[in-house]
Parts: sequence; C-alpha cells; structure tokens
Amino acid sequence: MREALHDAWTTLSGSFPYLGRALAATYVIYLLLLAGYIVLQKREPVATLSWILSLAALPYIGLFVYYLFGPQRIVRQRLRRGRSREGLGTYDAICPPDGACTELARVGQATTGLAPSSATDVDWLVDGAATYAAIIEAIGQAQRHVNLEYYIFEPDHAGTAMRDALIERARNGVKVRLLLDAVGSSKVGRKFLKPLLDAGGEVVWFHPRQLLKPFKRPWLNLRTHRKLVVVDGQVAFTGGINVTDEEDDSRNPNAYRDLHMRIRGHVVRSLQLVFLEDWIYATGQGPEHFQQVDLFPPEVPPREAGHIHAQVLISGPDSAWEAIHRLHVAAIQEARRRVWLVTPYFVPGEAARMALTSAALAGLDTRLMVPKQSDSKLVTLCARSYFDELLEAGVRIWEYGPRMLHSKAFIADEHTCIVGTANFDHRSFRLNFELSMMYNNRELTSELETILLQEFDNATEVMPANHRSLWRERLPEAFARLASPLL
Repeated sequence: MREALHDAWTTLSGSFPYLGRALAATYVIYLLLLAGYIVLQKREPVATLSWILSLAALPYIGLFVYYLFGPQRIVRQRLRRGRSREGLGTYDAICPPDGACTELARVGQATTGLAPSSATDVDWLVDGAATYAAIIEAIGQAQRHVNLEYYIFEPDHAGTAMRDALIERARNGVKVRLLLDAVGSSKVGRKFLKPLLDAGGEVVWFHPRQLLKPFKRPWLNLRTHRKLVVVDGQVAFTGGINVTDEEDDSRNPNAYRDLHMRIRGHVVRSLQLVFLEDWIYATGQGPEHFQQVDLFPPEVPPREAGHIHAQVLISGPDSAWEAIHRLHVAAIQEARRRVWLVTPYFVPGEAARMALTSAALAGLDTRLMVPKQSDSKLVTLCARSYFDELLEAGVRIWEYGPRMLHSKAFIADEHTCIVGTANFDHRSFRLNFELSMMYNNRELTSELETILLQEFDNATEVMPANHRSLWRERLPEAFARLASPLL
C-alpha cells in the first residue's frame, strides 16, 4: 500500500511539478480563513483554540466536521417575542415590586424575557412510572388542548401509551400538538405517528436533518433538550424525564433515576409561551393560527394568588446570555449556608468551578452528586478530572449507582432551588435549547432536600486519594478534560 501511494505521488509530481506547493498553499489559506471565521465568533479562548487545533490536524475533513458540529448562532424569527405574546393579558412585563423581585429574579427576567411569576401547586415526580401516570391522567382530562415538546420520544411501551392517550383526546376534539427533536426522537417513524395524525393531531420536527441542502447548515448539534407538557393552559409538566422505557422503572429495574414536576398556577402561562415560541419557530406559523383565549385561559389564577415564587428559565444558542448557567453561578455566589448540585453530566466552565470552590472554601455545605458511571464514558472521565480540585477546596462529592442518575437539581440555602432539563455542562448551557424552573419557597425546597437526601444515602462519597493509577485514571481523565470545551 505504501509503495502504491509513493508511486502515485511520484506520477502526480512528475505531471504537476508544483503540486506540493499548491497543496501547501491551499492548506494555509484554508486554515487562515477558517481560523478567522472561528475567531470572529468571539467564544471562550479555550474553545476557540480547541476548534482551530482540531481542524488544523484534520485538513479539509475538519471543515466538514465543523460544518456539521461546529458552533452556530441562531437568530430566531422576530415574531418569537412580542407578537407571540399578544393576548397574554395580565402577563407581567416587569419585575413586581415585592419580595419575589430578588436579584436572581431580576437577572432571570433580563436574560430570558420572562418575568417572575408564581405557582399554586408544585408536585415532585420521582422516576418515569409516576411521571407517565400523572401526565397521562392530565391528558385524559384535557378539554381544549395538549401541547408537548420532547427531546426523546420512543415508539416503545412508554411512547405508545402516551401516543394512545393523545389519540383518544384528539378524536374527542382536543387540539394536540407534538413537537419532537429530529435527532433525539429519530426512532419515531410515520407508521407510529399515523394514528395520531389521522385522529387530527399535529406533529412537527425540531431542526430536521438537512444533509441534502448544501447551502444550509444541518444544525445537527443544536437540539431542543426540553421536556414540556401543557394541558389546557392550566397544568404543566417539565423536568428531566423523556418518554422512553429506559426511564420507566415499572418495566426496567435499571431505569434512569430522574426527577420531574407537575405545576399549576400563573407560571403555566410562561411555560405555555415557551412552547408557543418553539412551535412558531419550528413551523413558521404566526400567532394568528392560535386561539389565545384557549392557550392562556382567563380562569388561571393570577400571579398574586400563588404562594410559591416561580420563574421559568430558558437558554439556547439563540441567546448569548446563557441564562440557566448564569443563574446557577449567581445563586451559588448568593448562598450563605449550603450549595447542593445534582447532575448526570458535570463539565463546569471556569465561572462555575470558581463559584463552587469559593463556596466550599468559605465553609458552606457544598455538595456535588454525579453518576458513578454515566452513559458517556468520556463525560464520566472528564467529570472526574475536576474532583481533585473540588475535594481540595472542601466540596463533598458523591457518585450515585448502580442506576444511571439523570436528575438535574440544585439547592441554595433553605429557599432557592432550580430543577429542569439542563445538565451542568457546556452543551446544555450553550448548544441545547433548555428549560429549568427556579423556585423561591422554603417548603418546596425542603421537599426537594428530602428527595436528594435519599439519593445521597444510595450514593458513595468520593474520598481524596493520594495514590491513583497514572494509566488507568489520571491520564485518561486528563485527556478527556481536553475535550471539555467541545462536550
């Protein structure tokens, strides 16, 4: 093979004496143009250098890789704000002048455009079986509409049960809208969806793959990671649980350990708005296609009626503010007694790492819980590469197992908690469209504390180790960490 390549190169060089110089010049021009484009994105220097070095090591092929997976910005249609909010009525446009308008609430509103609100009821739903039962029950009671948005929706037992519940309501005149991520829900086919479509339901794909459109980037790396259900504009469900048997603990003893929420009250209006914006973005439809009185019914309790201060946090590649990331860091910095973080994927940026270590160094009860083994070996190794620094600062770390921990939860002091779809990594904070709920309520935070204490009881605390294997632990973790800006 080597001789054949040498003979081919000799033949080409003889026919084209300047071929080597031409290829070298082309490579330099390619690298300069691509590096200039990446630098103009004005992202973190480490991530920028990582992409430039990666593409330099993979000439020409790297261009295709960057085309598919490289950083991208999305400018949403102008109707995503303003026009889509017509008919919201009593939706608050500014922070209310009361105790709910904390500094965190003001930052949340400034970065998301969603004002602080309230909930009358929030129920924690642990694991898939309880979550699916609650969602299907709510769907069965729907009178006007059911709006769903999911990253993963599988055509298995869990997905079929959810689909059949939607079909029953659609046949009875209820408007059903299902928004699915084109990559996460790629196993769903036309045959599975046909009964729902025949019953009158609508199904739309978020960022469908466009590999056959050479002048339009395929957005393979920009996914909706949101899990959201809104029924009649009155009750909503969100959290970390997708629709799949992999998270159904009633059928799978090794199902993911996860956390979800059932929410009622004024804040459901904000969650409805999040779905509406995503639907409008994915379909190109205007707000005139919707009956606002159905989407935002007047009988929903006003903001002042809810005793739970609640705020919707959204982030994605259409905003440079990284709202969910920013609110986590701000809450850590405001904490005075404790900071608890539970996440399946832990790849912190510098700001988050500094905030966590500073909290521990200041003597706060600072805890981190991650899976003992996540579904990504690379992410597991990368997370462990940060353990030495965190442990030295005083952060206590637990590894949950043997089940895969998929919960995304955060507690600061006795009253603030954040739960949702976002992992604690670069992908969730910058690439995916994510959705989290931030609550300011002592009772609700205490309930979450009880749930997390059960998780700590089923986890193993990581202790500082003076002697760790160079080849089996330290070196693989160090190399995995190099990829952290790209994860």
